[in-house]
Amino acid sequence: MLEQFIHWHHCHKVRHELKAFSYLKLIGDGVHNFIDGLIIAGSFLVNVNLGIVTTLAVAMHEIPQEVGDFGVLVYGGMKKMRALEFNFLMATTAILGGVLGFFLSGFIGGSTVFLLPFAAGNFIYIASSDLIPEIKNKESLKKSLLHFLVFVLGILFMLLIKMV
Repeated sequence: MLEQFIHWHHCHKVRHELKAFSYLKLIGDGVHNFIDGLIIAGSFLVNVNLGIVTTLAVAMHEIPQEVGDFGVLVYGGMKKMRALEFNFLMATTAILGGVLGFFLSGFIGGSTVFLLPFAAGNFIYIASSDLIPEIKNKESLKKSLLHFLVFVLGILFMLLIKMV
């Protein structure tokens, strides 16, 4: 629904240099980071050691994701400095989620069970509807193999994190 609104507004109002999926990426990233903040706050409320481990795990997954987000935003037509600014702004939603999660922990106990699939669904949708078709349209075998290699490395990295 959000994509349809953004796409309609984007295509029917004024000519934009920025591709519509860039806006979706920013919204999805903001929600995702907010939920990360909730999870970090919740884990600290359970146990400080669990909070530290959770924070490290979130950081390990956020750092490469934010680099990728930057690339997606630049590919979508955003200037590099502007992409960095927006990426940083969306990253601060984790702080907001953490603070809110800490202060409202008695009220939001089980809400992350509903928020996590929403955030994951945003990223899966953006990847499957916008990013993968863009990759598939590339005619260079070298670039296709590079994209596939990075994809496989990402899967192996996630597997390694799970095993460790």
